Amino acid sequence: MQKKPIGSTGLSVTPICFGGSGLGDMPETYGYSVSEERARETVRAVFDGPANLLDTSNNYGFGRSEERIGQVIRERGGLPQGFVLSTKLDRDMETRRFDAARARQSFEESTARLGLDRIPLLHLHDPEHARDLTEITKEGGALDELFKLKEEGLVDAVGLAMGRIDIMFPILRAYPFDALISHNRMTVLNRSAVEMFDYAHAQGIAILNAAPFAGGVLAKGSAVTQKVTYQDADQNALEPVRRIEELCAQHGVSPGAVALQFSMRQPSVTSTMLGVTKPERIAQTLEWASMEIPQALWDALDALPYETEDPEANRVYNPG
Repeated sequence: MQKKPIGSTGLSVTPICFGGSGLGDMPETYGYSVSEERARETVRAVFDGPANLLDTSNNYGFGRSEERIGQVIRERGGLPQGFVLSTKLDRDMETRRFDAARARQSFEESTARLGLDRIPLLHLHDPEHARDLTEITKEGGALDELFKLKEEGLVDAVGLAMGRIDIMFPILRAYPFDALISHNRMTVLNRSAVEMFDYAHAQGIAILNAAPFAGGVLAKGSAVTQKVTYQDADQNALEPVRRIEELCAQHGVSPGAVALQFSMRQPSVTSTMLGVTKPERIAQTLEWASMEIPQALWDALDALPYETEDPEANRVYNPG
């Protein structure tokens, strides 16, 4: 896979990358558990595969995701050559404090779990869930601390990773980020990130478009999971998914392939980030990425209505 650069940082990433939130065992979010050994086997498969970025966070599974990834990094004696490990600064999960001191503490917790002295790509994560946004955005706040870590040579590239675009877009305009992660907001079902992605692309900010499967339903199917964007979905919420499934069935194409390639076709997207919790998903992802999809199906999908509002407006976030 041909790599694309992350700004002028010297890092470059493949058009497909993987997200490691589920590796931290988060059954309340995903509806299933992931054992420690299964998580490690998955990380090994990612490291051995063609994709060169794995993303995690300080708070995924209350640190379990980083711990499990760190176990494999240690057994391998470090990251594979040219591999980009991405993680995130997080608020204190009890007090929701997210000032500069907490940002530095979060970084130190992550490097300890991962067994790394420095992080290739570091994001500030979910400021919308902090107790006070001004702790993050004020002079000397958490965002300034993020850029300070880069200035100190402890980080190669810095980004912003969050959900709510009404908060994310103004922050993105105010700071010279190298990258961003947005999830569930540029999919076959939802296009609420279009304006922000166009701006970021014009500014040379690398866009990592996460969760193209709308939390998994477009990969697993509406008959298997009744969750859309990590939330329990009623029949009305599942109806747009079923329309896509019906069109795909008419053309003999997997909805997972359509969902993945929809993101990969976007000119603004640097890399599409997919959550992965078992090794066989990696091979399946590569198969979907190369599957031939007839233009007639794309035309039919383009004719379907899609959402432009926040798909997680009513979501109750839980890192467990």
